[in-house]
Amino acid sequence: MKVRSLTPETLVAELVERIDALPRAGWTRVVVDGAAPAAPGSLADALVDPLRARGRPVLRVSAADFLRPASVRLEHGRTDPDAFRDDWLDAGGLLREVLTPLEPGGSGKVLPSLWDAAADRASRASYVTLGEGGVLLLDGTLLLDRGLPAELTVHLWLSAGALDRKTSAEQRWTLPAYDGYDPAADVLLRYDHPDRPALVL
Repeated sequence: MKVRSLTPETLVAELVERIDALPRAGWTRVVVDGAAPAAPGSLADALVDPLRARGRPVLRVSAADFLRPASVRLEHGRTDPDAFRDDWLDAGGLLREVLTPLEPGGSGKVLPSLWDAAADRASRASYVTLGEGGVLLLDGTLLLDRGLPAELTVHLWLSAGALDRKTSAEQRWTLPAYDGYDPAADVLLRYDHPDRPALVL
């Protein structure tokens, strides 16, 4: 396996270049996937301003805002790793409200959040329209084995040791959910050290 070392700055620049090179007709859906300690949302956030500087409308969405209600999500308890992997995400809602409207011929009208997990109620967000040539930046964990449609997928890979070290005591119950999770991605990054990411070639 060949890898190329990057800095956080060159990583952002390379991703922006790759996203901006995709066709501007319609929309570009980018999924940034990684375990919580890899902070996929932080990388997605870092792409926003450089893409806007290139004239691309950008919409940030987090899969954490598309969880199922607690009555469904926690049916098997609050610390069930199988439920965390398979049942927490409302993948149907994410498809219906975010990804499908950005398919070719779609409306471009997106609901940026569906469920407020802390309050356990609908988020009451308003629909927004992503302009032509716009980029959706969706972050989350355990997203890439669900068949979600995207023009570019990025996976922040952590070794088992790094995942174990970086997972907080309160979240250690989630560790078994990552066993065997080795998704295919357009961009695979070794991310044990976010200050020294490595692109797998």
